[in-house]
Amino acid sequence: MKVTFSGPAAAKTGAALVISASGIDHAYDGGVVKAAAKGANFHGKSSDGFETYVESGVKVFVRGRGEKEPFDYEICAAKVAKSLRGSGTTDFTIHLEGTDATADDSARAALGARLASYIWDKHKSKATKSKKAPLASITVTSDDPKAAEAAYKNYYGPAGDGVVLARDLVNAPPNEIYPKAYADRIEELTKLGLEVDVLGEPELEKMGAHALLGVGLGSERESQLVVMRWNGGKDGVAPACLVGKGVTFDTGGISLKPGNNMWDMKGDMGGSAAVVGTMCALATRKAKANVVGIVGLVENMPDGKAQLPGDIVVSMSGQTIEVQNTDAEGRLVLADALHYAVTTYKPAAMIDLATLTGAIIVGLGHEYCGLFSPDDDLAKQIYAAGEVSTDKAWRLPLHTSYDKLLNSPNADMKNIGGRAAGSITAAQFLKRFVGKDTPWAHLDIAGTGMVNGSKDPRVPTFGTGFGVRLLNRWIADNHEA
Repeated sequence: MKVTFSGPAAAKTGAALVISASGIDHAYDGGVVKAAAKGANFHGKSSDGFETYVESGVKVFVRGRGEKEPFDYEICAAKVAKSLRGSGTTDFTIHLEGTDATADDSARAALGARLASYIWDKHKSKATKSKKAPLASITVTSDDPKAAEAAYKNYYGPAGDGVVLARDLVNAPPNEIYPKAYADRIEELTKLGLEVDVLGEPELEKMGAHALLGVGLGSERESQLVVMRWNGGKDGVAPACLVGKGVTFDTGGISLKPGNNMWDMKGDMGGSAAVVGTMCALATRKAKANVVGIVGLVENMPDGKAQLPGDIVVSMSGQTIEVQNTDAEGRLVLADALHYAVTTYKPAAMIDLATLTGAIIVGLGHEYCGLFSPDDDLAKQIYAAGEVSTDKAWRLPLHTSYDKLLNSPNADMKNIGGRAAGSITAAQFLKRFVGKDTPWAHLDIAGTGMVNGSKDPRVPTFGTGFGVRLLNRWIADNHEA
């Protein structure tokens, strides 16, 4: 999609958005917009809005600015852009001249329109695609187009690239994105300057990654651990580390899930997609930070070789785990990935993301992801980044009193804690593989990484790309030179 910024100028094709009708007739001859505003009894309140056509045939959407501070230009642009889907309109102009929109507001308006226009139609026929033609170009006109363009190119545009990549990965069918194919897709990001290493089963076996490998025993497809490195900071500065769960399809294994809606389990790699999308964004905008992204890629299948309930595995850390439920597999993948990250890179701080528990949806719905961290400073950083980025996180407790729910008479721990506090016990489990010296947080994105029927115009059906904007903001605020 082409995104451009310019000074005040009339749109010649497609549709245009005007924030309040005042001061815009310089762009459209004859006072058409003002005349229409009068006829529509438009007073510029935040609840006011109408549409009209100008002589060129452009459809103009006028929306009220109101007195409320601050005004959300991103959401406003996204709502109009979403309304254009299926209309055949491919060119969209957003007029922000004469408003109080900052350069960031202008860039975010472009990003909002871009995200709202997203359509996953790779496997649709041409006839079906033509009915839902997405926007091809977005133009933002403002009083300072150079500053707006810089804000977009240097930050918001790359963030959008990362979100779109993450959405594409989550939405892709499981016969297209499986561990090896996924790893190959990640390796393509070396063209952006990322360093990428792919560890296959022989390497993981030597490293003792039996928690991760156990999940993939029932699959014919080889499990992978993929490491991405972006070295944009000063030499010798410890990196921030991002770790993602990448279960490319989750049947539940021997603890088989119900068949109804099982197809959605292609999205059980949403945490890894957020990490990959973030690494793409960081490399695209040449972030001045050292960041390592690690994703564990497995396919959880039932088979004669599959892991059994009651099996005991030895993790990479040496801790033993009784697998009481093979559908609690994501934490097994993360256990080895987290240990590998801590021991190999000694990160300054580490965040993992996973579509880990259905319990988090019960607790927080689809608005916030669950945030778990024993580090107050890191938790505050993530919360703040979530509020600014719109990928919001809400902190829930971690405490040793929950550890008893993970006790096993047969091993160091079991992989489930029962119905009570399911999201918390999952986080308590992960904490055991991090150690005490690394600031760490776990984000449970089961309710935000995959969403159906969101009222947010920027959020499409199913794969949302949640986490990319949050992590990108967190890195920018806390780890860039």
